[in-house]
Amino acid sequence: MSTRILPAVGDPDAVRSITTLLSQLPDAEPAAPVGDSTALLDTLARLAADSLDELPEVVLVHERIGPVPALELIREVALRFPAVGVVLVTVDAGPGLYSAAMDSGARGLVALPLSYEELAQRVQAAAGWSTGVRRHLGHSGDVFTGPGGTVVTVSGAKGGVGTTVTAVQLALAAQASGRTVALADLDLQAGDVASYLDVQFRRSVADLAGIQDIGPRVLQDALFAHQTGMGLLLAPGEGERGEEVDDRAVRQIVSALRNRYEVVVVDCGTQMHNANAAAIEMADITLLVTTPDVVAVRGAKRMVRLWDRLQIRKAEETVAVVNRYTRGTEIQPPLIEKITGTRVARTSVPAAFKELQPVVDAGRMQDLEAKSTVKTALWGLAGELGLVKAVEGEQKQSRFRGDRGSIRVRRARSR
Repeated sequence: MSTRILPAVGDPDAVRSITTLLSQLPDAEPAAPVGDSTALLDTLARLAADSLDELPEVVLVHERIGPVPALELIREVALRFPAVGVVLVTVDAGPGLYSAAMDSGARGLVALPLSYEELAQRVQAAAGWSTGVRRHLGHSGDVFTGPGGTVVTVSGAKGGVGTTVTAVQLALAAQASGRTVALADLDLQAGDVASYLDVQFRRSVADLAGIQDIGPRVLQDALFAHQTGMGLLLAPGEGERGEEVDDRAVRQIVSALRNRYEVVVVDCGTQMHNANAAAIEMADITLLVTTPDVVAVRGAKRMVRLWDRLQIRKAEETVAVVNRYTRGTEIQPPLIEKITGTRVARTSVPAAFKELQPVVDAGRMQDLEAKSTVKTALWGLAGELGLVKAVEGEQKQSRFRGDRGSIRVRRARSR
């Protein structure tokens, strides 16, 4: 039986040495190397979406992979694809790093410069473990779940464009359709999810920041069980506590939520920092909310360029949502798509603040009337994105609808 191996290597010199040695291993099928953490996760998600049998037995992660640090990337792969054996390739093969790699979920460690014997031994051990896990699970049951739940981030081109309203209504729509939903507020200094849903809370995302291993019990203690059935992970009441939440904490938190909920909606606000940048990078669907005016569209273009420079998200991988849309405005969705380079959602949200004002003032967004044009549009957007359970026999019509992960698959194939 051949062993499928996927190298994740960002260093050109390491790529040459690793691919050369892998090609010499007996019964090995090395795939073309991927150059960064985003490409690795996208590739694994695409393969898992096609069939869990398509996943490689072994993934090699080079220590200088980026932008996600190697140990965090190993943890993410181990959580999302539990039957894939991960081997870390590193210069430092000391006991400290070995222990940290094992704690992150690695199945082995190979020291640089590479030797044929050591690489063959580690790959064989990881492949044997992977094969044993798959045989034991029998590819059945909920344990072998592949990529996990769908993570959707909602960001704003500027303040006041309706980011939080969009995030809340998308989460409510998914929950109402029968999915399990978590709504996380990563607008760490000015989060308003609690204000929109009439919530008084003590714990927040900051309480998870210093925890090394976020298990189900720890996560449950930090979540607020809302009356609608959603799990809420709220921004800290004291804005300065937002500094406690770094990118490492967010990666663990989002991974824990993904493994527990079918849909995870993350309100990232309008300010970029390490924490929400990590969430945007991990997301399956990234939304950027804008209004059809010059200032907001410029802000959207500036945000998209920032994400691209930081290697967080490409423009074509981002879905722009046009809020407060009217047919008479000079800036129409096709023009926004052209200016920003994003894909604009088919569903635009109409300008109807009078419908929202009573529920916004009362802090009960869940009470928005079903006949509201704003609610109809936002719940329609949730259907367009595939966040709601489709009615049995319903045809997949829109370009965004379909089974979970369809956007992620298209994004990976477009690279």
